Amino acid sequence: MEKYVVIRFEEDFAVLEKENGEIVNAPKESVKGKENDVLIALNGEYITDKEETEKRMIIIKDKLKKVFRN
Repeated sequence: MEKYVVIRFEEDFAVLEKENGEIVNAPKESVKGKENDVLIALNGEYITDKEETEKRMIIIKDKLKKVFRN
């Protein structure tokens, strides 16, 4: 199952990054998530993978703590 991360929203589309680094545009109405959410493509929609999104946020927070600790 392919996963994507929401990079940003523009006028009528969402900019998503696939696991392999490829950038794709998806219709805004097909994306059920917000910026930085991890999504799974399912039946023409992009649904938030809550577990993966939480893991990603923990990793990002840990990295930020390390950067600002020094």
